[in-house]
Amino acid sequence: MGFVIQHLGPNDRLSVVAFSSSARRLFPLRRLSAAGAQQALHAVNSLSAGGGTNIAEALRKGLKVFQDRKHRNTVCSLILLSDGQDTYSLSSSAPAPDYRALLPRTGAAAVHAFGFGADHDAALMHAVSELSGGTFSFIEAEAAIQDAFAQCIGGLLSVVVQKLRVDLECARPGTRIVSISSGGYSAEIDDVAGRRGSIAVGDLYADEERDFLVTVAVPQVRSGERETELMRVSCCYRDAVGEETEKRTEVEVVRVRRPDSVAEQEAAVVVDRQRNRQRAAEAMAEARAAAERGELVEATAVLERCRKTVSESAAGRAGDGLSSGLEAELREMQERMASRQRYEASGRAYVLSGLSSHSWQRATARGVSTAGGSTEAEGSLLPRDMYYQTPSMVDMLQRSQTFSFPRRPAESRPASSFPALPSPR
Repeated sequence: MGFVIQHLGPNDRLSVVAFSSSARRLFPLRRLSAAGAQQALHAVNSLSAGGGTNIAEALRKGLKVFQDRKHRNTVCSLILLSDGQDTYSLSSSAPAPDYRALLPRTGAAAVHAFGFGADHDAALMHAVSELSGGTFSFIEAEAAIQDAFAQCIGGLLSVVVQKLRVDLECARPGTRIVSISSGGYSAEIDDVAGRRGSIAVGDLYADEERDFLVTVAVPQVRSGERETELMRVSCCYRDAVGEETEKRTEVEVVRVRRPDSVAEQEAAVVVDRQRNRQRAAEAMAEARAAAERGELVEATAVLERCRKTVSESAAGRAGDGLSSGLEAELREMQERMASRQRYEASGRAYVLSGLSSHSWQRATARGVSTAGGSTEAEGSLLPRDMYYQTPSMVDMLQRSQTFSFPRRPAESRPASSFPALPSPR
């Protein structure tokens, strides 16, 4: 928290809610001027550990801060850090926990959740982040806490587009949208004929990209036709600088060539890469479901089948970076499902943080590598996070890794409920 406070500007506002068996607001939402930052640091340094883990109460308190605002910044988010199992919010006798009940219906903020250590409630925190449109990160080592927060803050401070929606419209009769693979984003095919579709993307950080796979039924070629207009694509959005008026991009027309004869061709790497990402996300979800049923052998088999498919794909054989990263990640997940104990300690959280990253196409922190004799430093973010990292995230990570926290005043008590900040590297 000290790093976050030191790197927010005077136009940014912050409130901190501490929770154990109950939740309390340490200080009201305030601008982080020099005086505000000092007050925030003093409040954070006064924290001490105790009690249980009441995540629902913490979320209610945090979201109430947003609801009670008199002045509203354009971008707002909630960051949730927990190292324990929720002991208050969900009935242990319920066959399927209702995670939606943990989010107040009036809450409109994305929750970016960070599960720390082996005992946090990964299923709950992933569900809360997914339902709110945020990400879930698994922090396995104490040294990675600050870096994980820095990466998240780097993104949140660079939001350039809000309420982005991609609109699709078939360009000629006979063309039909069959499906839209959009990961965690909501997608709709608007009519029975499949002539229109849309994808609700929401916020975008500076330099972020999103890729979606759209399956289209192509009309029969007309005599002498060399090219067919298939789809008209446009986007509407709101500028994050605070303008309320909706903007719309120019329409882009997607065309396909219609040669007299078609030789068998290998899939384009740019498309196959996204197929691999989709396959991997689906395999992660399927393996997690099997592991929760206690079927670890089946779970690892699902991951291995997907790993081989990715390896043998056109993108895999071409040495595509994302595909290589997916292979390594799937292998790592298999390692973390070697036993029930291993799965409970880190496998579940590792799978869920990977699933969150690939579903949203956004960087998350997820443990340290153990497969294949990795020499990565303990607590460092994995290289595959780089596939979704933006320059703003990288910049904030570099600041984190060279950050020297100011010496605390003598009268301030060290925080004992949060792990110590890592030494400068």
